[in-house]
Amino acid sequence: MKLGKGNVRIAFLLGVLLFSPAVGAANLQREPREPLLVAAASTSANSTFQAGMELYRGGTIAAWQGAIARWTEALEQAKKDGDRETEALTLTWLGNANSNLKDLPTAAEVYSQALKIYRETSDRHSQASTLMSLGSIHATRGEYQKAFETNEEALKLWQAVQYKTGEAATLNNIALIYGDLGDFNTALDYHQRALKLIENAGNSLNVAATLNNIGRSYSDSGKTTEALATYNRALSLWQEGKNVKGQASTLNNIGYLYASAKNWAKAREYYQQAFPLWQQLQDKGGEASTLTNIGYVEANAGNRDRALEAYNRAIPLRQASGDRAKEALTRYRLAALRRDLGNFTEAKGEIEAAIAIIEDLRTNISRSDLRASFFASKQDYYELYIDLLMQQHKRDKSAGYDKLALQTSERARARTLLDVLQEARADIRQGVDPKLRDRERQLQQQLSAAEEQRFKLANAGAPQEQIDTLSRELETLIERYRNLQAEIRTRSPRYAALTQPEPLGLEPIQQQVLDDRTVLLEYYLGAERSYLWMVTRDGLASYELPGRAEIEKAAKTYLSLLKNPAQRRRTEQVEEARSALSQVLLSPVREQLKGERLLIVGDGILQYLPFASLSVNGNTPLIADFEVITLPSASTLAILRGEQAGRKSGTRALAIFADPVFAPEDERMPKSAAFSQVLPMELQESVRASGILLSRLPFTKQEADNILAFVPSDLATEAIGFSANRNLAISDNLSQYRIIHFATHGLANSKNPELSGLVLSLFNNKGAPQNGFLRMHELFNLNLPADLVVLSACQTGLGEQIRGEGIIGLTRGFMYAGAARVVASLWNVDDRGTSELMTRFYRHMLQEDQTPAAALRAAQLEMSKTEEWRSPFYWAGFTLQGEWD
Repeated sequence: MKLGKGNVRIAFLLGVLLFSPAVGAANLQREPREPLLVAAASTSANSTFQAGMELYRGGTIAAWQGAIARWTEALEQAKKDGDRETEALTLTWLGNANSNLKDLPTAAEVYSQALKIYRETSDRHSQASTLMSLGSIHATRGEYQKAFETNEEALKLWQAVQYKTGEAATLNNIALIYGDLGDFNTALDYHQRALKLIENAGNSLNVAATLNNIGRSYSDSGKTTEALATYNRALSLWQEGKNVKGQASTLNNIGYLYASAKNWAKAREYYQQAFPLWQQLQDKGGEASTLTNIGYVEANAGNRDRALEAYNRAIPLRQASGDRAKEALTRYRLAALRRDLGNFTEAKGEIEAAIAIIEDLRTNISRSDLRASFFASKQDYYELYIDLLMQQHKRDKSAGYDKLALQTSERARARTLLDVLQEARADIRQGVDPKLRDRERQLQQQLSAAEEQRFKLANAGAPQEQIDTLSRELETLIERYRNLQAEIRTRSPRYAALTQPEPLGLEPIQQQVLDDRTVLLEYYLGAERSYLWMVTRDGLASYELPGRAEIEKAAKTYLSLLKNPAQRRRTEQVEEARSALSQVLLSPVREQLKGERLLIVGDGILQYLPFASLSVNGNTPLIADFEVITLPSASTLAILRGEQAGRKSGTRALAIFADPVFAPEDERMPKSAAFSQVLPMELQESVRASGILLSRLPFTKQEADNILAFVPSDLATEAIGFSANRNLAISDNLSQYRIIHFATHGLANSKNPELSGLVLSLFNNKGAPQNGFLRMHELFNLNLPADLVVLSACQTGLGEQIRGEGIIGLTRGFMYAGAARVVASLWNVDDRGTSELMTRFYRHMLQEDQTPAAALRAAQLEMSKTEEWRSPFYWAGFTLQGEWD
């Protein structure tokens, strides 16, 4: 069983005297500014308010309840007297007390009333702090988009009044949201920005809170050494300031680190120090976090009864604290324990409750990249559920557990892709406030201008410091652009009317995806056991496979041999590795495979695997008997078909981009041109990440000429050399073509997927440098309702691998733009070999009228039988994703 996330973060407002007891999206509250406490001292309302404050400082449930009673009196008196300052102040502290008591709806309501008054009186400090309190409630309830919006508004207010402590507090709280959503690098960046603002401000508690959160970000990123050192710094500051809650939080987090290292005794020691501190504070959320962690330690130490007791005590505390994501975590841990105890029915109920919470929370995230990272961080829940169902299937093969497991597999993969494809169909920008559309256009222009300026600075040999400054500005623009996209979604009438696309179960897959000649093979890799489902139009069979590590080892061995030029002729080693991998992945279905084509839905490393080259019959590759199509999920194909239903094909046949100009020494450059070869910074980073030299691809010209010979000249557009440029690629003209072919370098950047793209001509026909990089974010803004996009380039099928989401790369970008199917490559393919394959592919498709899937199979099969090209290196790397007909 995996550890999950059991550490505690501390958010703070202006940091200082009073912690609220919430765990996760908790606040370090400040005392109100002194003028607010004394401005209306002569009023009876203020006197009653002060009496409530005396009670509140008791720090117990009874004290907070007593304070609420007094403040309720004060509120009525203030309204009667027209005392707006005391009214707002009382509402704020009613929010604090109700938040402490975990009555989050009431807290949100009174905070909102206070915020209204602060806005009417133009009190920007109090507006900002109240917005942060509301943001913390939104985050605790899993309303992540609202949490972002309220904190961003607060941040602008703090910056406007130049209050660094408030700015740091808000940066800290925004970081916590990113951490909750699984974007740990961005969370760390925000926390470190906060630390820089407050390190020298003389408030050690705020520094400790930020260090605690930085430690959490390090821990989440697997940097345990840095995490422990940072936690110890925080703990020292908490102890110096005699801050009990801070000590409890950091002690819990250090225990989590030791649990991650399987040092159960040391982890238990720290948890046992933290737990009584939570009890002293009457902090239900803190108690629940440490109890959940104690349960995990005891379960792994073999004390299962103690673990069960700890989890059962934690769940009602989780529910009382209102932190739904943490409740899901505890239920996941309890489900795993019950499964290990053989209590499958109880385990099933717990994990289903956990997944229901996760499914609900993900719908509250408007930014697609954060929705994907959040979902990736919860994949262990789906893995446990699938394993539990398949173990139940072993016991009772007639109960349909295998069907439910298949549907859960679909629910666990490519969900963000399903969402964005549905959005593309709905055209969510229709009906959006024109001001938002204008802001979007302005940001796009600013992005382009910043990218162009950075390119010019690089070409002019500007100081690196100046280029770095512009790079940081560009990152800020990208972040603003992503947030604006999220705002457009939340305010779009069409987006609001969209229902979440429902992943398909067995019967819909059979009816909407498959036909009588097609078999689906869907894989799911688990830590202990993996699974394969074989689905036909009228049947389902399921199989247990080895765990993820064994499959990954076999796949990596085969891929490393296949892609290594030195091994290309050493066929015995390649065949041995291929045979071993085929045995693992295909031997269970060897006798059952029938029909004409296979749909492969892979998982993890299997998405990088050329299934066409594997075998179920000796050395004969799968393509000898089947067309092979890969999909992110079976549900994806149903969405694509819905998008294409009733769509008219383009009036022109083919647009082809080939043999761009990358370098000033290219012989096609004008003789008078004298420009240095300095790549744009974002292109330099992608080139470094891909390991590719941007050398000329001379055979792509031959490739283009061969392909164009199959198409009437009046139905084709030829963009060769300087003409193969970005401006043409993003123009509306391409929407009229049925096939769009790119024969150029593709760069996959797994660290920063927005830097992935296609490289087109970097110089114009006068020899002047130009922007030739077609980026991922630009693909999502194109309208390309093409029947087929072919990416005849290096590693165009790769991208960022996000667990549960799959490969975020160029293929996905073109699908979003409207392509029905995409042919792309899984590795750097030989230029001449690619030209040979593509010529054969187009001949079969355009001259012999075969479907794209059948044409690709025929071309690959021919290559495999040709002495010069028979190595799978030359032909197996190209895959077709999407519709096969």
